[in-house]
Amino acid sequence: MSQILTLELSDRVFSSIQQQAKKIGISPERLAAILLEQQFDQVFKLLLTEAEKEVARAKFERHFGEINLGYATDVDNESIDADLAREYANTHEED
Repeated sequence: MSQILTLELSDRVFSSIQQQAKKIGISPERLAAILLEQQFDQVFKLLLTEAEKEVARAKFERHFGEINLGYATDVDNESIDADLAREYANTHEED
């Protein structure tokens, strides 16, 4: 759902919005709406209750995890280069 909001802007602000909108190929009205929505999204994030922040954090952390390759890995360049060479040489074709 959307609502119509009439605003009065200074000539300087409107001119700036108009120039930027023209550069990216949208109407000044659309650019102003996008800018307002982005600004309020940031404000709303700051206003979240601690419970809402915990829910958001839990949703985000569900993506955390680990992977077990079945063998130890190392972080030195030689080991990484050897792993890459082995993978590049593997055709992944089953016999």
